[in-house]
Amino acid sequence: MEFTITDDRISLYDPQGQELAFVSFPACGPGRVEIRSTVVSPSLRGQGVAGRLLETLAARLRARGLRAVPVCSYAVAWFEKHPDQQDLLAAPSDGRD
Repeated sequence: MEFTITDDRISLYDPQGQELAFVSFPACGPGRVEIRSTVVSPSLRGQGVAGRLLETLAARLRARGLRAVPVCSYAVAWFEKHPDQQDLLAAPSDGRD
């Protein structure tokens, strides 16, 4: 499974170029991103795609020295299930960025 990675999105496309899954994480302050959406096509659900998206995102955040504020329910649950990734979490913004 090969993901396409941009500054604020990791996506999986089918051979025809249709997006099948993605996680979006726009910047929300210096050194922080907000994980807003994790979406997987019904045809891929139950195959671990969302988990792989978050694993890929975690590695990218770690490599870039960024912290995350999970907003989407899947990301919140994923971080709860992965205590080894807690160091990637940032406190929600207090509006002083």
